[in-house]
Amino acid sequence: MTADQQRNLALGLLGSYLALLAWSLVNPKDYFIWFLETVPAIVAAVILVALYPRFRFTPLVYVLIWLHAIVLTVGGHYTYSEMPLFNWLRDEFGLARNYYDRVGHVFQGFVPAMIAREILIRKSPLRPGKWLFFLVLCVALSISAFYEMIEWWVAVATGDAATAFLATQGDEWDTQWDMFLALFGAAAAQIALSRRHDRQLGEFTGKIAPVGGDSSPTRVANQGRE
Repeated sequence: MTADQQRNLALGLLGSYLALLAWSLVNPKDYFIWFLETVPAIVAAVILVALYPRFRFTPLVYVLIWLHAIVLTVGGHYTYSEMPLFNWLRDEFGLARNYYDRVGHVFQGFVPAMIAREILIRKSPLRPGKWLFFLVLCVALSISAFYEMIEWWVAVATGDAATAFLATQGDEWDTQWDMFLALFGAAAAQIALSRRHDRQLGEFTGKIAPVGGDSSPTRVANQGRE
């Protein structure tokens, strides 16, 4: 992918996200919940735009961030426990709950894992292998645990106003499920996307380094826009 194609992709992702964000502001279920759910994506967008001249992620990671932002923004508009499509799935198949929040927590591990993987490869001595896999899992699980603490603090500070934000839907093990699904998402992301990610990192930086435990060389991002 050329530099112009990368820039056009980034602009397209940003523009479509901003359009969705504008839509989500029109009659959301609750403006307080909208703010709580969408602010992580808004902050991330600001940071990514500010960093773009100095540090650019691979196209794969940008697309994953965009998908996560969509999940957050749609959840902010409807709330995670009232997303219409998943309400229909619940009613149609006799499910115990609206599972949109479960999808959100898989993404909460899946996408940060790939972000962490790229930063660690590009900014540390780590290379693709077992230690990188393990440390990325640790980062993703830490982020999920910290988010659960944020939910706790918001609930303590606001009381019943945070009920829709917590989206426990009566499940006493909801917090544990959330963290487990984030861990699952982080593992699934690395298993499914590591090879493609490594190829993009190589194309992005143009430097090849051998990977421990792998007889084939993998391009590693340690030069270029770092």
